[in-house]
Amino acid sequence: MAITNRTGAVSRYGTAAGTGTLAALVLVAVTGSPAYVGWAQGHTDPNAAGGWYLRLLAWPAWLVDGSGQAGGVLAADLRAILLVILTAALLYLLPATQVARVPGPLSQFFSGWAAYVLAGGIAGLLGVLLGPGASMLGALQTAGAGASYGFLTGWVIATASLGGRA
Repeated sequence: MAITNRTGAVSRYGTAAGTGTLAALVLVAVTGSPAYVGWAQGHTDPNAAGGWYLRLLAWPAWLVDGSGQAGGVLAADLRAILLVILTAALLYLLPATQVARVPGPLSQFFSGWAAYVLAGGIAGLLGVLLGPGASMLGALQTAGAGASYGFLTGWVIATASLGGRA
């Protein structure tokens, strides 16, 4: 028996933006944590595909303590914070199921993936430009790294957003 309200059936799933944002938050919290970043740097081979990918997962690194850093904790964490916020905004703004020519799970999957690629690139760009020691070269390089991170990990966010309401 389905649960209904005045407008019809109530979905037991959350919104695509909500579940995708939760997945992004968990991914950033786990793989950007100082423990994971330290492990990836010390126990993986950057010249092997698996080691390179495990190090790439640590791209949105965040710190618990900003001592000894110019700009403090916020400057160190800006990229990770922006990644989660921009992911939420872009997942909300890119509702593929509403604008797709053929609505369905495939368009929703690619919409979630594209949102994470864009969020990674923009977070990298803004993270450098708004942080201490801003430079255009550094911003462009970090934006490229962020887009690469989003491209290679965005499938996690895209899968999490499947089945949610647009």
